[in-house]
Amino acid sequence: MAIIEVNQLYKTFRVHKKEPGLWNSVKSLVSRKFQTVEAVKQVSFQIEEGELVGFIGPNGAGKTTTLKMLSGLLYPTSGKAEVLGYIPWERHDAYRRQFSLVMGNKNQLWWDLPAIESFLVNKEIYAIPDKAYHPLVDELVTMLDVKEKMKVPVRELSLGERMKLELIAALLHSPKVLFLDEPTIGLDVISQKKVRDFICTYNKTKKTTIILTSHYIGDIQELCDRVIIIDLGKIIFDGSLKSIFNQVAEYKMVTIDFSDSISKEQLESFGEIIRMTDSHAVLKVKRAEATRISTQLLEQFEIRDINIEEELIEDIIRNVLSGDKVVRS
Repeated sequence: MAIIEVNQLYKTFRVHKKEPGLWNSVKSLVSRKFQTVEAVKQVSFQIEEGELVGFIGPNGAGKTTTLKMLSGLLYPTSGKAEVLGYIPWERHDAYRRQFSLVMGNKNQLWWDLPAIESFLVNKEIYAIPDKAYHPLVDELVTMLDVKEKMKVPVRELSLGERMKLELIAALLHSPKVLFLDEPTIGLDVISQKKVRDFICTYNKTKKTTIILTSHYIGDIQELCDRVIIIDLGKIIFDGSLKSIFNQVAEYKMVTIDFSDSISKEQLESFGEIIRMTDSHAVLKVKRAEATRISTQLLEQFEIRDINIEEELIEDIIRNVLSGDKVVRS
């Protein structure tokens, strides 16, 4: 069953255009010039209940604008959308009680107060009964390991700690749909991993439908089986990560640990050498040749370990967005 249905969603903005300089600033007070910017162009997709979908693209592609329309924060210029059977921009109270929007560069927690105070405010806003509120807070705090940070003023928390508490605040009313806009932006590697693990576990246990935007491909690769790629306001791919690999990836990476030292000359005939040390090497080989080349390596050298991996997803997505590769949904 489709929880989110988007059909030909279109959004433009009228932007004031001003030439640089003091005199042009004065002229713009009397006579202003405007241009129309197309942020989202005829976007259509469906998302089923419980799906965790990656929504990716470069800056200015239309990701955040789309999420804001699905959250009811923006009205579309044209097109239709339904989330949980509601039209988001009609802002029905029943709908607002069933979704959450978390933006990595926006705070909902009160800056000068401990997070627990903001939680209590949300508790009252959403009329969450005590018998549901306290067990849920305990569960989320335990999952994100922030029990000791609950009573610390938000301004004194690290970015990673703050994001974890932002997630808890967004989940107190147990939303059925969760929009995550860059939830790991600016976080260190450890904090990114903890947030990813939490999102994955929460999605699987609560069956919450999630749309995730991120510039960290690691977020998408670890969490999402399906991705929607948007560029210049248009969807250019909607399908599985596996499908992207099958259509676009031309190479695989073969990592070898040798029992003895080996020279560059001995490996050059097998593929492109990405990096190597005396007894370790990473080769880039044609996808169709990976198994054959690995077999030859095992036959010709004493090898402790060998591993075949897909090409880096960052490189594949970059090729798709640059137009070097064309993918079919």
